[in-house]
Amino acid sequence: MADQFGDARPGRGHRALASLHRAGKVPAVITQNIDNLHQASGFSPQHVVELHGNTTFATCLDCNARYELAWVRQRMDAANGCAPDCPSCGGYIKTATVSFGQAMPDAAMQRAQDLALHCDLFLAIGSSLLVWPAAGFPLMAKRNGAKLAIINREATEFDEIADLVVRQDIGTVLESFIVH
Repeated sequence: MADQFGDARPGRGHRALASLHRAGKVPAVITQNIDNLHQASGFSPQHVVELHGNTTFATCLDCNARYELAWVRQRMDAANGCAPDCPSCGGYIKTATVSFGQAMPDAAMQRAQDLALHCDLFLAIGSSLLVWPAAGFPLMAKRNGAKLAIINREATEFDEIADLVVRQDIGTVLESFIVH
């Protein structure tokens, strides 16, 4: 995927959200994105909950050892396109993303649930809120007493229960909240 997305850079929305994080207004981000753009915008990795993983590195499916993509590519080129086995345990190595049929990562799901249950405001930003189980976190937060704000160009199924719905450009909306 590096050929298609390798040159992607954080947008205004990513940068504005990271600015709000640095100001202590946003404790963490829960994302279905696999592009590492939240980290590139200034979020530290421990404050990004990646529900579907990250395509900028690889892991062993058995022992979870991390491998940089350059290392994996080098081994694949040397083996006529065959993916290398994990040197630690012999397991399969693949990008650190959740593939269809693969279980969602327990730690990320638990962290997202904890954040949703303990927030007083849940911002659903740039999401259709159609992909489950991720779509359940805004609903979980709302049912636990949090306010729900949805910032998305298109309508969502949760608009009617949201406390605020903004259908505008994410970057424009979030930049208006940046603390200078």
